[in-house]
Amino acid sequence: MDILERAARVRLLLMDVDGVMTDGKLYNLPGPNGQIFETKGFDSQDGIALQWLHWKGIQTGLISGRISAAVEERARQCHFAYIYQGHIEKIPILEEIFARSGLKPEQVAYIGDDLTDVVVMRRVGLAIATANARPEVKRLAHFVTQKEGGHGAIREAAELILGAQGLWSEILRHYELEG
Repeated sequence: MDILERAARVRLLLMDVDGVMTDGKLYNLPGPNGQIFETKGFDSQDGIALQWLHWKGIQTGLISGRISAAVEERARQCHFAYIYQGHIEKIPILEEIFARSGLKPEQVAYIGDDLTDVVVMRRVGLAIATANARPEVKRLAHFVTQKEGGHGAIREAAELILGAQGLWSEILRHYELEG
C-alpha cells in the first residue's frame, strides 16, 4: 500500500513530543519564586496545521515520556483529543486510545523520532519519522519528513494527510489561494 493510501485512511494523528513537536531541547528557566521550571519551544506553522486537522475532523494526540506544563498548554491550544504524559511505555497507552476512540490501527498515524516510538509505529497504519529521527526509526517509517521536529515536521505530515483526503484544496480556498 502506498503512502497516499495510508494517509487517506487517517482519522487520528498521534505523536511524540520531544524531537517531534519540539526540536528536542529542554529549557530550564528560573521562575518568579526562584525555582527552576522546564519549558519547550513549538513551531507556529505546526500549530496552524494542527488547527486545520481539527477543523477537518481529524483528531490529534500525544504520548510523551516527560511531563511538561508547556506541552499540556500547547495541546489544549491545538485541540488535542488525547494527551498522555509521563509514559515511556507507550503500548498500553496506544491500546487505551484504540479502545477509547473505536479506531482501527490503519486509521491512526504516528510521528516519532526515537527508539521508544518504534513500538507504536509498528502498530499503526501510517508510521512517520521526522528528518532528525534516529536511523533505526527512519528505516521502518512509511514516510520520513524533510523537516525536523520542532521545525515543520508536523506541518508536513498534516499536509500529507489533508492532501491524501482531498482536504488540502479546501484549506487553500479558505485562504483565497485556490479557486
